[in-house]
Formats: sequence, structure tokens, C-alpha cells
Amino acid sequence: MVASNWAAASAQTSSRRRGAVLERAILDAALEQLGTVGWNGLTMEGVAAGAQTGKAAVYRRWPSKEDLVADALRSGLPRFDTVPDLGSVREDLLALCRRARDAMYSRPGFALRSVIHECDSVQAERFHAVIFKGVVEPTLEMLREVINRGIERGEVRRDAANGYVFDAIPAMMMYRSKICASEWPDLELEEMIDQLMVPLLRPDGA
Repeated sequence: MVASNWAAASAQTSSRRRGAVLERAILDAALEQLGTVGWNGLTMEGVAAGAQTGKAAVYRRWPSKEDLVADALRSGLPRFDTVPDLGSVREDLLALCRRARDAMYSRPGFALRSVIHECDSVQAERFHAVIFKGVVEPTLEMLREVINRGIERGEVRRDAANGYVFDAIPAMMMYRSKICASEWPDLELEEMIDQLMVPLLRPDGA
């Protein structure tokens, strides 16, 4: 009886493990399709082929393309767990910008941009919470911490801790990426920090 129970538990564990591996393969295939053929070109059949499984296995877990893509984005978006602390607001902002740039040009970043650029307003509504919680909110929190730390050190004017200032870097990076096709090499990041953010944040009279 003990041996039978152990065998059943072992079989269940093995089945769950196989299920988790398959689920990861499907989510990875969805990210790959978003980054190559985009939102409009992504199909459940194509994702199944990329994951080397049948489309029934995809539909069992995700009843729609929107559900699958939302989970794929959640699973693939980078985790920003630590805020840079390099001794100055300039260096901290540069480090954050490099992280954001690297995330934008990662596979999940290409996938995210295909959703933002290709979805119509009704479809995009489905992903607003995913994008806000996974990208916008963590980025703004880190910018807020860097700027508040700069205020405490006397590097940053006290009234700079506001939503317009926090939005400046993400807005500029999105604008130049989309309109000017900028890939944000290090030199452009440094110019943005030195010519926009440092003067914007500098204490009065400095």
C-alpha cells in the first residue's frame, strides 16, 4: 500500500513537471512569435508548432489569443528588483536607462512593443494592466527612489519629485524609439541625462 501511494504521488509530481515544462515552452513560443511576426501574425497554431505540441494543448490552457499573450508578457517581462545606488543621481539615472534600453530590445521587449503598436484600442485595453504593473509602475517607482535619494543628498531640487519629472525619461525613450527609430546607444543616453535630466533636477542657484 505504501509503495502504491508513493508510486501514485511520484506519477503526479512527474505529470505536473511535464505540464510546467510544456507551459513554459508555449509561453516562450508566444513571445518568439510576437517578436518575429508580431501581434497580427501570431496564431495559436503557430505557437503550438513553435512549442512542438498540438494546438489542443494550447487551447486547453488559454481559450483565446489575448489570454495567451497576456500570460506570456507577464512571464517574460524583466524583474527590476534593485534600484541602482552608484553615488550620484546622474549615474543612477544612467544605470536605469541602460536597464530600460536592454529590456526594450530583449525578446519580451520586442513582444511588448508589437502589442502596443499593433493592437487596436479595444484589444490594447486587455493588456493595459499587464503593461502598467509589469513595466510602467516598477520603472516609475525606481525613478522616484533615485530622485528622492538625490533630494536627500542635496543634488536635486525639492520640488522635482512630481509625476511630470518621473515621466520625462520613459516618455523621451518611447518617443525617440517610435518616431526616430533610436536604439539608444550609450552616447544618446548620456546626452539625454546631461542635457535634459541634470538641468531639470539641479537645485536652484547651483
